[in-house]
Formats: sequence, C-alpha cells, structure tokens
Amino acid sequence: MPTCVIETPIGYAEITGDQNGIDSIKVLDSTKTITENVPSELVDCAMQLKAYFNNEIKQFDLTLNPKGTEFQKSVWKELQNIPYGKTISYLELSKKLGDPKAIRAVASANGKNPLWIIIPCHRVIGSDGSLTGYAGGLSRKQWLLNHESEYKQQSLF
Repeated sequence: MPTCVIETPIGYAEITGDQNGIDSIKVLDSTKTITENVPSELVDCAMQLKAYFNNEIKQFDLTLNPKGTEFQKSVWKELQNIPYGKTISYLELSKKLGDPKAIRAVASANGKNPLWIIIPCHRVIGSDGSLTGYAGGLSRKQWLLNHESEYKQQSLF
C-alpha cells in the first residue's frame, strides 16, 4: 500500500491509500522521515493537507476509502457535513444519525476515524462545550479548532 509522510504544524502525518482512495491519515508523535517522492496516488492528499494548513482551502476534494463497519462509516459520513469552523456535540451528532441513545457508539466510531482532519472528528465536542477525547491529543484538537475559527485566539503571553 503506498504510504508517505508529510510535516504539518501539529506533527507528522502518515498518509496511506491506493487507486481506490485514501484509507488512512495518522498523526505521529515520533519523528519520521519526510517522503521526498510522494506516490502518485497520494499527491493530491498531501497537497490538499498542506493547502488546509496554509489557509488556502476549507474543504477537501479527495476519494476516500476508510476501513470500518457500516455504522462507523455512517458516522464518518455525517462528520463530513460539519462545516469548517463549526462544532457539534456528540449528542447532536447522535440525533443527526437518528438515535440520541447511541451517543457512546457514535463517540467510539468518532474515535476510530482513520482519516484525521479530512473527516473532521475534531469538530465534535462535549454538550457543555468542553473538548473531549481526540485520538491526536487534546492540544492538537484545540489547535485545529483555533485554526478553523474565524475569531483567532491571540496569545496573552
């Protein structure tokens, strides 16, 4: 499976996919060697991720091929409807999927999202507005939400 590693402002991203689409984007905590010759199947994804971080695009236009159960895929599909710069609670997401009682299952599927940033699981927050679990770490989630906010947070120190 073709793979590449690119550097982003919040860590290294490992992209995998083939002619059927992008199936995984993982944020890495360890240093990896950046791929110099990105496989042709991954060039568009690498370019669009860089454009996202440079504030040049707000939406991705890629063929996706995530591996998961039908339920997980339904959650991931709904996540793609959350607009750039907006957030939704796990409860709201569960309601959109037709079952407010499925909140734990929805949260679990959200946490198993294999397509970091492209499928914007970072836009899901707690009902009280708190940041809750994020596979990439809460500091990355906060960074992404700030990056997408129309109101940029200035550092006080």
